[in-house]
Amino acid sequence: MRHGELDAETAQGLKTLRERIEQAAIPPSMLDKMINVATWNIRDFGKKSRMAASIHYIAEILSQFDLIAVTEVRDDLSDMKRTLDILGPYWRMVVSDYAADYGGNKERIAYVYDKRAVVFTGLAAEADPLRKKVGSEWVADKTWWRAPYMASFTAGNFDFVLLTTHIRWGKSIKARADALSRLAEWVHKRRRSKGVVDKDIIVMGDFNIPKIGDRLYQAVTSKGLQVPRALLDVRKGPLTTNLARNKRYDQILHYPTRKKRFTDKAGVLDFYCGDIQPLYPTNPELLRNRKFTWELSDHLPLWAQVDVWIEDEQLDGILRRTHRASRRRGG
Repeated sequence: MRHGELDAETAQGLKTLRERIEQAAIPPSMLDKMINVATWNIRDFGKKSRMAASIHYIAEILSQFDLIAVTEVRDDLSDMKRTLDILGPYWRMVVSDYAADYGGNKERIAYVYDKRAVVFTGLAAEADPLRKKVGSEWVADKTWWRAPYMASFTAGNFDFVLLTTHIRWGKSIKARADALSRLAEWVHKRRRSKGVVDKDIIVMGDFNIPKIGDRLYQAVTSKGLQVPRALLDVRKGPLTTNLARNKRYDQILHYPTRKKRFTDKAGVLDFYCGDIQPLYPTNPELLRNRKFTWELSDHLPLWAQVDVWIEDEQLDGILRRTHRASRRRGG
């Protein structure tokens, strides 16, 4: 981290923030064995320039993870670049283009990652909606307001694809459920496609799903996507991502290609803890009408630890193939 020269207020704010981060009990990652992934909606990040203290706080939060899917990044990347400068020389970003029309809110999706733990492997693309043939043309009858964005990474010998989305709140539950169902169908068909080599797809982002198990949750899990077990464990406390801690708008989902792909470590990083004043002690204006949410966010990061150690799986695969070949030969 390159926090550099700080005023006393920001230095004290960082100490307070670190105490709150410690309460989240995020385990250390292990090179080639375990990585910590997160999804965080940073409210309108780039719509207006943030205070210096806020950029330091955002960098401190991001640094707790190896790979973060950031939603609601706006067209202006100046604040993101300020954040990367603080994170230091090992940090990189893969970012989507923004939707220029009003419907897309000029939003991007960004993958921020520590290249010491995770490597970007070249695939970065929007998820185009499924098309149908109408006459002589192939067209999509519906589109997402903000296109999901995917990118490929490797950690150790584990190759995987992240797909991140920010589902529109919309005018009705039905409309949101329809968008989530189409996302589930898109991921399902992609995994079954012969041209797709990497079947390990982790789906993340702001789904605007208020509650695990509700109609919207059922829509996005209708084709086999699952929430890691550790993010369903109520003993960990309220695994909710809004500041009031009563909604689970953000999600991490996957297809269980391996029973223990995710460890039993997962949770929410609560930088708010019901009181933002210690982070901005001389700026009471930010407390009015929750103006501070445009400095930090109105969402909390959701994280999970991924087991990327596949060496034993690879060796077992070699042994199984050798055994089958030997049996066919009558050995």
